[in-house]
Amino acid sequence: MIRFDSVTKIYKTDGYRRTILDRSSFTLKPGVSYGVLGINGAGKSTTMRLMSGSELPTRGRVIRTTRVSWPLGFAGGFHPMMTGRENVIFVARIHGEDPRKILAFVEEFSELGDYMNVPIRNYSSGMGSRLAFGMSMAIPFDCYLVDEITGVGDARFQMRCEEVWSKRRANADIVMCSHSMETIKSYASQGIVLANGRAVIYPDINDAIEVYQRLNQ
Repeated sequence: MIRFDSVTKIYKTDGYRRTILDRSSFTLKPGVSYGVLGINGAGKSTTMRLMSGSELPTRGRVIRTTRVSWPLGFAGGFHPMMTGRENVIFVARIHGEDPRKILAFVEEFSELGDYMNVPIRNYSSGMGSRLAFGMSMAIPFDCYLVDEITGVGDARFQMRCEEVWSKRRANADIVMCSHSMETIKSYASQGIVLANGRAVIYPDINDAIEVYQRLNQ
């Protein structure tokens, strides 16, 4: 379960306040996969980061009673001065996993070779994505957060990504953002529509998509 309890999220930039969520309360139930919908700027990615714990609310609480991933492939939690190897070991320990087991998986999956011993700041965007996706797949979560599926690496590597991702999602819930409504429908049975700082859950994903399309006109 992921529960937002009167959550407010405000960004302050150069004296300007932007409210993403305003005292928003809703509950995501276990055993259900959700699509997160909203027009550009509605706060989809921010809401996903709040779910993962990679950002904190300005006010209110986000309560997780299940093991929730960070947004799939999200590299924002890596320290740029640390090597790929050091980052993997650090994240594994945070999540209570065996660092040696996780490191072996990421090394084999990412195919970064000696670059695992190089600071993240020296990685190309593609290398960073390989490491981040490998780390995302190395730890089995109960709920995976997916902020738009994008291709990582060449065709062969993308096939490997799809293979391991299929195995992970077979036993886990999904919370997904995507601009493709067909992708949303293929993953999610219920929808969350974000608008004007509020989040409304629709038990039928088709109803959520219909509301989103009206908002987007």
